[in-house]
Amino acid sequence: MMSATASLAALPLAADLDQDKVTPGVLGFIVFAVIGGAVWLLMKSMNKHMKRVDFEEDPQEASATESSVSGQTP
Repeated sequence: MMSATASLAALPLAADLDQDKVTPGVLGFIVFAVIGGAVWLLMKSMNKHMKRVDFEEDPQEASATESSVSGQTP
């Protein structure tokens, strides 16, 4: 019984290729395409989450933090 990768490698897709060259083949392209699609989906999700983040600091909290830091002696 042959595995899936062995059966893909046995397919004669291009008979005129030099047999001494090592090429990634169809399986390499499929893996690369899946990784590229996963990265694209992760970037899309990250952008959606980053749009929800509010970076504005409340002025009352900022003044309270500054006064507590400046009031301490080393």
